[in-house]
Amino acid sequence: MAPATPCACSRCTCEVQASQVVVRDGQSFCSEACATGHPNHEPCHGSGSCGCTCAD
Repeated sequence: MAPATPCACSRCTCEVQASQVVVRDGQSFCSEACATGHPNHEPCHGSGSCGCTCAD
């Protein structure tokens, strides 16, 4: 199994699992929200369930 890698979103603390990766411009993100830069301040995972505050 491949190790998890950090999300490419500069404010995100999540790790990206190979089975759930969102690739944009050659970078790996943990979610579509991180990949698009949180244009509407949406959290990377529903209701901030991961504890990350990258949408702020």
